[in-house]
Formats: sequence, C-alpha cells, structure tokens
Amino acid sequence: MKIGVITFPGTLDDIDAARAVRYAGAEPVALWHGDEDLRGVDAVVVPGGFSYGDYLRAGAIARFAPVMTPVVEAARGGMPVLGICNGFQILCEAGLLPGALLRNAGLHFVCRDQTLRVERTTTAWTGGYADGAEIVIPVKNMDGRFAAEKSTVDELEGEGRVVFRYVNGNPNGSLGEIAGISSADGRVVGLMPHPEHAIDALTGPSADGLGMFRSVLGSVAA
Repeated sequence: MKIGVITFPGTLDDIDAARAVRYAGAEPVALWHGDEDLRGVDAVVVPGGFSYGDYLRAGAIARFAPVMTPVVEAARGGMPVLGICNGFQILCEAGLLPGALLRNAGLHFVCRDQTLRVERTTTAWTGGYADGAEIVIPVKNMDGRFAAEKSTVDELEGEGRVVFRYVNGNPNGSLGEIAGISSADGRVVGLMPHPEHAIDALTGPSADGLGMFRSVLGSVAA
C-alpha cells in the first residue's frame, strides 16, 4: 500500500509522517505541493508545519496549491485523507472538513503531551482503536482552537463526527474539547495533535499514534 505525504514550503513534519507510514508497514510516497497528480497512492497525509509561512491565515494559501486539486477530488471519491495540525487547517480551508482553526485561547504557542479520547472508531483512520480509548500524543500549535457555528458543532456531535476529544485539559480552547473531526463518510479526518510523533515509546510519549496509520491499512484493504 502506498500513502502519499505532501510537502509544502514551510512543512515541518513530512519526514516524521513518512516514518510513521513506514512503521505501519506501508510505502510512503513524497508528494510536492506543485504536483498535479497523486502518483497512484491509496491514501494521503497532509502533515503539519507552517505552509507558505501561514501568511493570511493558517492553511489559506496551501489550499490553492496544485496538489490540492487531485487531493480534493480523490477525497470526494472516497480516498482516505488525514490532516495533521497545519494539515487539518488546510483541509478546513479546502472545504473537506467544516469549521476553522483559530489562534489559541491565551494567544500562546502550546507544546505538550496530550491525552485524547477516541470518540469514533468507524473512520478510515481510527478502526484499530477501541471505543473510548484514551491515547497520549503530542500537541504543538499556535492556531489550534477549533471553532464553528453552533449549528455546525451540533451537526458534528449529532452525527458522531467528533473523532478525538481533549481529556485532562483543553490546550487551545477548542469548542467542546474537540481535537479532531471527520467527514460524513469517515474517510477524511483532521486533528490538531501529532500522531506521527507518537509511534515509538522510545522517541515519543507513547506509540499510541501508530494506530492511525495502521488503521488506514485495514480500511483500504477492506
């Protein structure tokens, strides 16, 4: 199985995401922001960083990169896509996920190990977790406060599309302690914390993040 990992100017975590893909047993395929096709991949990871320097607002310019045209088309056709941190912001800007990520409450950059509760296990990226499982992965962001109109939040909650929720403290003031959400079909997932930094207990706070990359292997195989 091949999983594409996109690099934009300013991306920081593409190498870590590719490493997580290899750890999970898949082949990472490097995708450049100027690519106009996805090179036959089975899924895509949009990693974290500060794409295009986060000028205008986080993810706003990356949404118009040539590579995002086939990503949006593939996602709407059912291809699994995972947006991590800046990748989550980009997916929201591209219209694949609702809401927006705003400046953290308190206006400080947050970097810490964070406990999350897995609220939905029927997505392409969470099928390997148990319902209600609590996992520990790092969070590091300045613009991570999930915000949306009340009707949108009610819809996400009512349809079970909140995938991850912060536990033991909300690091950025997100509505409803929301750390990650999914598309209606569960194929597209975005979250602010970084699972690619928690794939090996030797180098991370845990290996809990590896479950997301292994989950998508089973989802595509099925």
